[in-house]
Amino acid sequence: MARRFAVHQVRTIAPAGRALDCPVYEQGRIMSNQDSLEESVSTGQDDKQSTEDISGAPIYFAVSPLKLVMMSICTLGIYELYWFYKNWVLIKERESLDIRPFWRAFFAYFFCYSFFKKVQASAEGISLKKSISPGILATGWIVLTLLWKLPAPYWIVTYFAVIFLLPVQSLMNNINDAVAPGHDKNGKFTGWNIFGVVVGGLFFALILLSTFLPEV
Repeated sequence: MARRFAVHQVRTIAPAGRALDCPVYEQGRIMSNQDSLEESVSTGQDDKQSTEDISGAPIYFAVSPLKLVMMSICTLGIYELYWFYKNWVLIKERESLDIRPFWRAFFAYFFCYSFFKKVQASAEGISLKKSISPGILATGWIVLTLLWKLPAPYWIVTYFAVIFLLPVQSLMNNINDAVAPGHDKNGKFTGWNIFGVVVGGLFFALILLSTFLPEV
């Protein structure tokens, strides 16, 4: 509590109703003015710090939907595990949770629903009108990723599992835009991204050719 609330402002009232000069009163008034200035400066610094925190790094993994799809398909789904891992790392740091992001990503079947719920809760926390259905998206993603066991060529549908991650990523991008405006949206392909797309794309093309071309 500022010191100005502890200072007794002693005033001597003249018959005319005006305050006479009083050393104690003057000292209290000076201290009050100094405290007001200090509090104003402190409040301004707090507001600035709060703004810096809000406009800092995004709270979820930022990536464009196109990049998410291409990296997922060309890496044969490995990028999706990386996607889960990066998000769990951010959640662990933000919420100070005693979790292991690597294993949460590795066993994504068991933790994708809770992750999607956290994203939805974050959107509600900042009053975003956009929402997702965590249960439906988690079920869809799990089912499609398990379809790799189907006989050829039907197993190819497993690569469409990333479709169920797109609404989640879209909502996360909206959240990031709201809490960290001006952040890097991660829409460009880095050198390693391009390398992965080229090599993985060629490998995926060979898989498709071996699946659909008749045996010689």
